[in-house]
Amino acid sequence: MTYTHLTTNELTIIARSFVQKLKAYRVAQMINRCAETVYRVYRYLETGASIADYQDHYMRNKQRCGRKRTQLSLAELTYINDKIAQRWTPDTIIGRAERPISCNRPDV
Repeated sequence: MTYTHLTTNELTIIARSFVQKLKAYRVAQMINRCAETVYRVYRYLETGASIADYQDHYMRNKQRCGRKRTQLSLAELTYINDKIAQRWTPDTIIGRAERPISCNRPDV
């Protein structure tokens, strides 16, 4: 599932529409978004918060999401760097299973 985040322009349109008391589903049609997305912002604005507060809250939450960085041991790093110096591809390094490596192909 892909999700495109609300842009600053879209948030501004939603905020202006909220002040003008436009229906959320109409705003959703105008900006070509799901109505639930607009309703979510409307509910946030009804608490007395501003769009700047919404954006700050969103950015704080966004920092916590996503995949965490892989931590490899020094032995694994040495092994991988040695094989890369010998011009091995990541598929070859992991695919041989010569040594267990605690990550998958995209991480190498």
